Formats: sequence, structure tokens, C-alpha cells
Amino acid sequence: MQKTPSAPPTARQPWRWILIAVAVAGSAAAFGYVGGWLAPGRLTSSRMIDTLQANSGVHPTYRRNHAKGICVAGYFESSGALAAYSSSPLFGPGRTPMVGRFALPGGNPYAPDSSVPIRSFALRFDLADGEQWRTGMNAMPVFPVSTPEAFYEQQVASQPDPATGKPDPARMKAFFAAHPETSAFLAWIKTARPSASYATETYDSVNAFYLRDNAGERHAVRWRVVPEASDAGAVPGTPNYLDDDLVRRLAGGPLRWHLVMTFADPGDPVDDAAHAWPAGRKAVDAGTVVITRETAQDSGPCRDVNYDPTVLPHGIEPSADPLLAARSAAYAESYRRRTAEEAHLPGAASAGEASR
Repeated sequence: MQKTPSAPPTARQPWRWILIAVAVAGSAAAFGYVGGWLAPGRLTSSRMIDTLQANSGVHPTYRRNHAKGICVAGYFESSGALAAYSSSPLFGPGRTPMVGRFALPGGNPYAPDSSVPIRSFALRFDLADGEQWRTGMNAMPVFPVSTPEAFYEQQVASQPDPATGKPDPARMKAFFAAHPETSAFLAWIKTARPSASYATETYDSVNAFYLRDNAGERHAVRWRVVPEASDAGAVPGTPNYLDDDLVRRLAGGPLRWHLVMTFADPGDPVDDAAHAWPAGRKAVDAGTVVITRETAQDSGPCRDVNYDPTVLPHGIEPSADPLLAARSAAYAESYRRRTAEEAHLPGAASAGEASR
């Protein structure tokens, strides 16, 4: 993969991080939250992805967001503690194999790792009965906006100025002023300090879902995976230090995160990803996510996985968050484009050359 050098981030430039993060971090949690289910002529997944491509450039056969990443594999070891809240066998005793992917937000597969202060972690759990659970999580506790329309406006506002190659601060300021729901995200990003390792980040679902138990009762939840590893030994600075660090850590043994389910209290916003739930909500440690190996994304097991967060086993259901259905549609459009491009590559019958 092509290497692109870049200077490390500086903590003394909070507005630099805000402009970068809002331009692409929305994508980090919810790439293309715009679906074809909206009225024709207004907003579609194709139109949304066209806008993302305009922001990051077109890189054929790569994902339209989270283009730079690395495949991982391992298993989920259930604690059994969530079995009372969900009928899914995933949360009963035993292990479930997983295929995952760490990545950076944005559509540039050659971006240096220091270019954005957010990382993502996607997982596909392969249940013994043939069902799957797919989830895309991000190292941020809240999403910038609440609706697909606002996300589209955010992407338009953050399009690079041809004169500078960067978002226009005046346009971004006008966007923030028109969208007060961004205040929680902006407050977080001003103080965010990205980890020097994929292995030491906490990753959040951001969107809410429902668990349904064996009695049919629903429980609104958000989840996060919390690492056991620390930043000790991480060496940032090179363009691909996140991949290098992950390879080094896995050479020493598996990496682990605790899958923690947080339950909403009555009145907590379930269908709005721009609003965090207050601290102190009930949390259950559902088990341990264990990563045992990594592989390059052009040939690894995550290459052809569409991490659509609405692919759910029984016992887990989507909320009415409007971002979820639109996110599913846009993921499908991205998958269609990149696989169509792969089919036209020379030697398309082989693994190909690019990140999928």
C-alpha cells in the first residue's frame, strides 16, 4: 500500500481538529446516513456517496469511507450476563467467531494515521445457527447530527476549498450555527485525545438498538467495547503507525475488549444519536471481544464484508433512529460501486490490488 507522510497532530490546534473531524468523523460513525427511501429527487444514497467522493477523491475499488484499514479475526467469549435481556444465542455460554476491521474515517486510503482523531472498529459475529450480527463502532461517544439531511449538509459544508484544499471555516461556522445539536460533539472533539493504538481505544455504537428477551420485552441499549490494553509501548509518528502497532501487539498475544451494554432510562433519547445518555445508566458486561490475528485488507477476511449495522440476529433489533436505515442503504451503494470496479480490474479473478 502506498505510504503518505504527515506531521503528527498537535493538541494546541483544537479548531484544526474540529474542521477535520466534522468533515469526516460523521462518516466515521455513520458513513452516508442517507438512503434511497427518501423521496425521489431529494436525497439518495448515490447522491450522498457522490458528495463523499467529492470530498475525499475517487479511489476505485476502495470503500467510499473508512478506506484505510486492516482486517482482524478472533472470537467473542460470552459472559452469560446478557442472556436475561436478549434471546440471541450469542449471549449464552460459549464462543462465537468474528471477522473485524479497524479503520480511519474518510475516503482516502493513503491518508497518514495522524490525519484524523477518530478510529473505527467494525465486527461481524457469525452465529452457529447461521445468523449474523454486524456492527460498526467508533471512538467517539456521540454523533454530530441527528438526521440524514443534516449529515448531507455537513458534508457539503465541509467540502475542501479549491484554494486551500481544506474546509472553509466560515462555511463550517455557518453549519454549526444552523445545527445546535452539534454542540455535544463539538464539546467532545475540543478535548479529544486520540489513542496511539487501535488496541487501546474504546469504541461506541453511537446509535441505539433494542434487545428483546425471551418474554418479548424490549430493552433500549447502546454498546461499547472497552480495551484491556494500555497505550504503553505505542510509538506514533510514522504514516502507518496504527497498523504497525497492531501487528506488534498481536505478535505478543491476543488483544481483548469488554463488550459493555448500557441500558436507557425512561425518557432517554433512543432515536437521536446526537444526544448522549447521562452517566450512571445500568451497564452489563456481556463478554470479551478477543482479536487473535490481523491480515492486510486487500486479502483478509474483512475484504468483502459490508458492515451494515442493520444486519442483526433475533434478540437484537434496530431503533427508529433515521440514520440507521439510511446508513444501510449507503453501505450497500458503496459495496456495489467498489465490487463493480473490482470486476473491471485487470486480473479481476485474482484477489485484486486494493482495499475492499
